[in-house]
Amino acid sequence: MQINDLFNILHNSIESQNNGKKISLKDMAKSLGISMRTYQDWKLGRAKPQAAATVMKMLGKLDDDEIIRAVRKINKLEE
Repeated sequence: MQINDLFNILHNSIESQNNGKKISLKDMAKSLGISMRTYQDWKLGRAKPQAAATVMKMLGKLDDDEIIRAVRKINKLEE
């Protein structure tokens, strides 16, 4: 598994959730609080943030309901 595959899957999933509306790299990066260049590098595989792979592996060990609970807790930390 490549890191850029993870970002592409997640980006596409977010677009699907928004009724297929395309989301620009610039808009996605802004919503994540990072530069467009950084996000673009991640999506293209030019940069490989190791934490992302570890987080995805950890989430992969959880069942669906626990993933939802964990992500909701993480989102509350951002509030």
